[in-house]
Amino acid sequence: MLLRYGEGMTDSIDRLYDAVLEAKDARPSSSRTARLLRAGRGKIAKKVAEEAVEVVIEAMLDHRDAVVRESADLLYNLAVLWATVDIEPKDVWKEMQRRERLFGIAEKLAKQRSFLKARRKLPSATTERMRKRG
Repeated sequence: MLLRYGEGMTDSIDRLYDAVLEAKDARPSSSRTARLLRAGRGKIAKKVAEEAVEVVIEAMLDHRDAVVRESADLLYNLAVLWATVDIEPKDVWKEMQRRERLFGIAEKLAKQRSFLKARRKLPSATTERMRKRG
């Protein structure tokens, strides 16, 4: 069964995304989302990474309810990040449909070699921390 845009969970994420876009015009003093948007893409990306790590930690500790809560936080921050890079949820759903047609719903695309080479050139978090200390 192919994933269809606008079905089930996608509706919730679409509404979340729309609320994020509305927050762009809100006062930072009245909206957490407005504050986050004004903090900039770097801060938002950091929040996505933090929430992803929290999901992993709670999963490793077998804290099901905490994984659910942290996953919701992750989706929220991801929607905020999408808004800053002009990605709409439908763009992600289309990519998921494309992958499902090619590989099946549970498969992830292999990374392109050029991406892997570029990624290897990025300093690891540990190396970066060591540089800051030294």
